[in-house]
Amino acid sequence: MILLDTPPPDRHSLAEDVQGILIGTTLVALGIQFLRASELITGQIAGLALIVSYPTNWNFGAAFFVLNLPFYALAIRQMGWTFTVKNFIAVTLMSSMVELMPYVLTISELHPAVGAALFGILAGIGLLSLFRHGATLGGVGIVALWLQDRNGFKAGNTQLIFDALVFALALLLFAPDRVAWSLLGAVILNVIITVNHRRDRYIAKS
Repeated sequence: MILLDTPPPDRHSLAEDVQGILIGTTLVALGIQFLRASELITGQIAGLALIVSYPTNWNFGAAFFVLNLPFYALAIRQMGWTFTVKNFIAVTLMSSMVELMPYVLTISELHPAVGAALFGILAGIGLLSLFRHGATLGGVGIVALWLQDRNGFKAGNTQLIFDALVFALALLLFAPDRVAWSLLGAVILNVIITVNHRRDRYIAKS
C-alpha cells in the first residue's frame, strides 16, 4: 500500500478500535433511520442502496452489503488486510443495525429538513469515528481514504464528487424537492468530514 514517507505510529489499541467502530456504525445506522422517516436518500454506496430499496422494496442492509463487495479488492491491494477486515466488520455491523433498529425505534413524523440535518450530523461524526480507527463503510470511503493517503486529495471531496453522480441518478427517479432535501444531508456530512478529517492526523494503514 501507499503511505506517507514516515507514517505515524498506531494510535489505538484493539479495545479502542472496537469501541470506535461500534460507535461509528451505530451513529450512521441511526442517521439512516432519520433518512427513512423523511423518505430521503444520501450519497455514496448507502445512497445507491437506498435508491434500489425504495422502488423495489429490497432489503437495504443486503443491498448495501452486496454493493460494497467489489471495493474490497482495492482495499486488500492498496490498504492492507487489517484495513479490509475492519471495513468488512463495519459494513456488516451497519447493515445489520439498520435492519434491526426499526424494531426498537419508531419515528412517526419528521420534516425532511430536520431528517436531512440529523442524518448529516450523525453520519458525519460516525464516519469520522470509523476513519480515525482505520475503517470506513466500504465503497467510496475506501477509494476516498486511498486517494487522501496517496495524493492528499481530501476524502470529503472525493465523496462529494461521487455524491453528485448519485444525486443526478436520483433526479431521474424521485421528486426534485426530495432530492434537494437529501442533498442538504449529504453536504452536511461531507463538510464535517472535509473540515475534521486531516491527512496529517490520521492515516489509514494496514
